Amino acid sequence: MANLNGFDASAVEPLGDFEPVPAGKYKAQITASEMKPTKQGDGSFLELELTIVDGAYKGRKVWDRLNLNNPNAKAVEIAKRTLSSICRAVNVLRPADSVALHNIPLMITVKMRKREDNGEMTNEIKGYAKCDGGATTSQAAQGGKPPWIR
Repeated sequence: MANLNGFDASAVEPLGDFEPVPAGKYKAQITASEMKPTKQGDGSFLELELTIVDGAYKGRKVWDRLNLNNPNAKAVEIAKRTLSSICRAVNVLRPADSVALHNIPLMITVKMRKREDNGEMTNEIKGYAKCDGGATTSQAAQGGKPPWIR
């Protein structure tokens, strides 16, 4: 049991649906980051939470995972190249910690794909760029599917 005395649902906007955002380019910022172990326990990935900051989908979140510590060298290469794109997009070229990348606007290219485990559509970030329209380095240009998708 939890004491909810004083909560007024009429004063709080209800949570919307969890449908993926449409494919497109969005102004966003990294709002959270955390290193997590892989399912196999043989590495770790940096999980990034990005929040869209403009337009009809303002406040919606999308995630990316960078396999920075993985036995698959190609996965690590793709993760490092993606991290380089993020660093260049936010103009933090030598971050001491992932928090240094937080709350700085950047443009993300979002695609939709069908999940293999349940067939539902989900979002996937395919590129990062400066808000001024700088070059985007996409995962697609780096070898196709992200390495965490089997």
